Amino acid sequence: MKFFYLSSISDENGNFQIHEKECPFLPDALDRDYLGPFNNGKEALRRALSINKKATICEHCCEKKIAKSLLSQKEN
Repeated sequence: MKFFYLSSISDENGNFQIHEKECPFLPDALDRDYLGPFNNGKEALRRALSINKKATICEHCCEKKIAKSLLSQKEN
């Protein structure tokens, strides 16, 4: 499991990004909220949307992993 955070500062599109703990784009401690431990970014997004309807996943740390997960599900 990985630890995920929701940025409390919106991006240029007005969205609030979800980041893994190791993401180089993770905001400073005062500019993020802890979401909890999740298996992947998709699970973290589900939780984040219940807090903030404008939550999105970080394309650098979450998006590629979600795409791989969805592809493997389609193959099965």
